[in-house]
Amino acid sequence: MEKSALIIFQKNAILGKVKTRISIEVGDEAAMEIYQELVMHTHGVCKNVDAHKFLFFSDFIPDDISEYSQDYQFEVQAGKDLGLRMEDAFDRIFSKGYKKIVILGTDCGELESKILEEAFDLLENQEVVIGPARDGGYYLLGMKKLIGDLFSEIAWSTEKVLFQTMEKLENNSISYELLEILSDVDRIEDWKKLKEKIKVKS
Repeated sequence: MEKSALIIFQKNAILGKVKTRISIEVGDEAAMEIYQELVMHTHGVCKNVDAHKFLFFSDFIPDDISEYSQDYQFEVQAGKDLGLRMEDAFDRIFSKGYKKIVILGTDCGELESKILEEAFDLLENQEVVIGPARDGGYYLLGMKKLIGDLFSEIAWSTEKVLFQTMEKLENNSISYELLEILSDVDRIEDWKKLKEKIKVKS
């Protein structure tokens, strides 16, 4: 896929700092295990997608990155909140000459490679593509150029994120398409439901 980039936002694996809402319910060790399973799932999904891959760690690039694909490029997120961090990441990668960029986190256990491929395909005719999450946020955002307005005055980590983002796009007559709705894993109930779905599939 010519000049397409996939940005993965990933928290550094620090005990007590990942899946904090889940850790309140099951403890830090169990939360870390869930986090690591979701990370492995995300990278497995991204593996065969035809795009250059940039892994943006939340705080620092680990000393040992041997577990990651050799075709990854590594960066560190910069910004005071999630919106500013995403805007900075898009800006940095667009500055390298990419024409389509999709960003995602590591919280969506329902994500599949075909969804990422569909996102890039939709960017042929749309300026923006969004993967809506059931909690009112989004698990994926794709753009053909930086639209900085999408990252300001958004109530991050609330059920208003998707609505506010779509409102900005519509108010500015920016074309967009929605992917299928998926669930992020933010609470232990989300994880239990995901594990049940995996059992049914197998």
